[in-house]
Amino acid sequence: MYSTLISVAQLQTLRASGQPLMVFDCSFELMQPTGGDQQYLEKHLAGAVRADLDRHLSAHGAPDAASAGRHPLPSRESFARWLGSVGFRPEMQAVVYDRQGANYAGRLWWMLKWAGHEAVALLDGGLQAWVAAGGAVETGPGTEPCPASFALAEPTAALVDADSVAARLGHPGQTVLDARAAPRFRGEVEPLDPVAGHIPGALNRPFGDNLDANGFFKNPASLKAEFDALLAGRDPAGVVHHCGSGVSALPNLIAMEVAGLGRTALYAGSWSDWCSEPGRPVAQS
Repeated sequence: MYSTLISVAQLQTLRASGQPLMVFDCSFELMQPTGGDQQYLEKHLAGAVRADLDRHLSAHGAPDAASAGRHPLPSRESFARWLGSVGFRPEMQAVVYDRQGANYAGRLWWMLKWAGHEAVALLDGGLQAWVAAGGAVETGPGTEPCPASFALAEPTAALVDADSVAARLGHPGQTVLDARAAPRFRGEVEPLDPVAGHIPGALNRPFGDNLDANGFFKNPASLKAEFDALLAGRDPAGVVHHCGSGVSALPNLIAMEVAGLGRTALYAGSWSDWCSEPGRPVAQS
């Protein structure tokens, strides 16, 4: 079972073994929401199923949404129904990838953990690494899925909300880690949300810092050293990850797990949720 990262070579071996497997293409373009669909049609890993952030991994306007913010989580029950609709079964290994430096694939990785499914791994290096190694690709809309039944299990990923974060502001047992770019964190610019700044006391680690120059996750020792330096003695178990809308926070969460620092919590509503309530404190620096 692969539960964090999977290399191109490992995925090729897994595909050749005939073990139950489903690969998901999670490519997305935030400023052009149909861009990921177009990229999938132009080229995707052979047999990959489309998983779109807006249509499949968010619950815009749904009464049973599990979080707030610009990309609210669907309920676990709604998510399970979607998994079944594309033919995903509990005995399958899931592999997720994108073309955007793991920015979007991490969302599905985390959601599957939240659904109680541990056998999910992120393809290290994304589609670019697969293509560079000569991996098989396809064009077009993909094959019609054969629906299945996916049964939820106990969550293995922790979801927290704004009230929980607010109640523990300043508490030594909570460290909020913000994955947005430094200018947004400091409040110098804010292209998406109505208020600029960050949650008071939060630390900043832009999600791209987890990757090397070739688009692969840094090795575990390097990641551990970087997170240890950032946390400066704070307990890794108390980290709560967030970003703008609960998506780009996931590479940080995955990187901490790769580094051997455990699985930490996600504030999925993130800054878009936090700043929507006028009474919540905001810091700029």
